Amino acid sequence: METNLKNSIELEKINFFRCSEVDVELAFQAFSIGFSDYMVKFNYTKEQFVNLFFGPEGNKLEHSFLAIHENKAVGVILGGIKTYENIKTMRCGTLAISPDYRGVGVSQKLFELHKEEAEKNGCKQQFLEVIVGNDRAINFYKKLGYEKIYDLSYFSKADLTSLQQQQIESNAEINKVAFNTFKDAINHWDYHINWQNDIDYLEKLTNFSYYLAKISNENVGALAINENGRISFLMVDKAYRNRKIATNLLQTAVTELNIKAFSTSIPNNNSLEAFMKKLEFKKEKIAQYEMYKLI
Repeated sequence: METNLKNSIELEKINFFRCSEVDVELAFQAFSIGFSDYMVKFNYTKEQFVNLFFGPEGNKLEHSFLAIHENKAVGVILGGIKTYENIKTMRCGTLAISPDYRGVGVSQKLFELHKEEAEKNGCKQQFLEVIVGNDRAINFYKKLGYEKIYDLSYFSKADLTSLQQQQIESNAEINKVAFNTFKDAINHWDYHINWQNDIDYLEKLTNFSYYLAKISNENVGALAINENGRISFLMVDKAYRNRKIATNLLQTAVTELNIKAFSTSIPNNNSLEAFMKKLEFKKEKIAQYEMYKLI
């Protein structure tokens, strides 16, 4: 039945619009049906979808495109533009195609519009994340010219008892600071951080707390963490590592915010991953690739 339906679909009869030209409800419908059979389940309401994807995720309606066939939303690509690691970048915030419309050219056309939008706005690269194991999507992106650059791993720690019981002997002074103070303090560190943990993303969130570690009035470590224990930034200056500064930062946050568990994501950071393993974080089965395409 599915094959017969696909054989009857003519790409020329599918209309494509900017999401800013139509009701956002249609983008939500396309997202919901497109991810209805995905390996990771999403149960967003329309309000949650709009607040997340057009909030901290950084997508804009005017940079996003929708496919409509016979008054039905059948595909959507969300786009967001910002300077990411000093390069003006167009990110694919999501691509969702109705199962009945896969393999007929909808995703190809949406990506053509996505690239044209990137070029029109002076972007120098395109970027997206994809779940490891989604081979169909990965192969499609490779055909479009995307290359895997970073692996993105996820970690969690459900029991913080052992962390809280550690005795820390450190001369670092740990203080909770305002976002702008945190932002200024971390600017001098050279690091790669994934899109959903970077400073522009954090600036749009309201439930995060920020900590700095100082030694002799010099910033030597930093932590961004929310009340649910999601760690978005944890960094210690190379010259001050292996002095329990990161552990001290986490202990302080646990005590002050009454955190019960940790979760985090790490892109290709061997030293930080080793630290997580030392603290007995669990590496989750789910992982992603960060893929890039130069324009």
